[in-house]
Amino acid sequence: MGAASYGLLWCNLCRLAELDIFLTNRLNMFLGIRNDEVKFLLKNLYHRSCQSFTKVEMKSKLSEVSFNIIMRMVSGKRYFGEEVDDPEESKCILEIVREIFDVSGASNPGDFLPFLRWVDYKSYKKRIIRLHKISDRFMQSLIDEHRNTRNSSGEGARVKMIIDSMLSLQDSEPQYYTDEIIEGMIMTLLVAGTDTSSVTAEWAMSLLLNHPIVLKKARAELDHHVGHDRLAEEQWVMSLLLNHPVVLKKARAELDHHVATPLLVPHESSNYCTIGGYDVPPSTMLIVNAWTIHRDPKVWEDPESFKPERFEGLDGEVEEYNFIPFGQGRRPCPGAGLANRVMGLTLATLIQVL
Repeated sequence: MGAASYGLLWCNLCRLAELDIFLTNRLNMFLGIRNDEVKFLLKNLYHRSCQSFTKVEMKSKLSEVSFNIIMRMVSGKRYFGEEVDDPEESKCILEIVREIFDVSGASNPGDFLPFLRWVDYKSYKKRIIRLHKISDRFMQSLIDEHRNTRNSSGEGARVKMIIDSMLSLQDSEPQYYTDEIIEGMIMTLLVAGTDTSSVTAEWAMSLLLNHPIVLKKARAELDHHVGHDRLAEEQWVMSLLLNHPVVLKKARAELDHHVATPLLVPHESSNYCTIGGYDVPPSTMLIVNAWTIHRDPKVWEDPESFKPERFEGLDGEVEEYNFIPFGQGRRPCPGAGLANRVMGLTLATLIQVL
């Protein structure tokens, strides 16, 4: 897919996000999915430790939560961990996800030494082409399945998944919402909306376990507002984060201070501009170093430390461009609302059972 196609894909994704996917009422429709997946996580952890103390590798468990939330919102199916809906499809999507992150994390010397592209150094291009074919085939099967279901049962017969929303837009604007664009949107949601949440949750557990005073305060506040006889539900957690000056809110902001995507998403200049005294020509890749911004000692006191109290009294608001975990300006992360809901619920629930 060329640069123009990627630009169209991103514009369509932002438009779709504004129209449907990430609006509050749409997120509320999928509330049960998020609550279910966090309970699946607790159930899994309980089964592993009910007999005796057991070491658990949390990264994979948290990844399963994130992937299943996104895929259930997209297609209505669980693909990861235990109790999957279709074992064969699960194997396929697991292979795709593993290959995506493997290729994404690999360095391609051809990007720096163009002559290496002629020989396809370490078969990088072949891997990309193979991955593209496998993922396209899988995503097309999902689209066809939902298209056939819509045609046979009608629009109002079941809960409308994200694929259904995209297909509805395809009906009205087929030139903008081709199957290829829909496939790209699904892959963007899967890749961008999963690893960041699981990495942040993993950091959360590490930081809280290494700062027991903060953990104790957060647990006490959850006990006070939620109680001892029930697990946290998303609606309660979001109410706490929005309406109460609790430690949990400050801890959540502090986790964003330790941003999971340190270089954010690359942008491209459309015209000549000057940034920090440097002349930037059009079509130049621009990368924002959020990691450095969040560790600027001129802005943040003791920026390397985990100090949720730094957000005391700020109510989540800091000076513009000093705190940019979801980007800033005209094109911030469209999934910020979903990320806050998933992270808030996961973090609150794990704190309750620690």
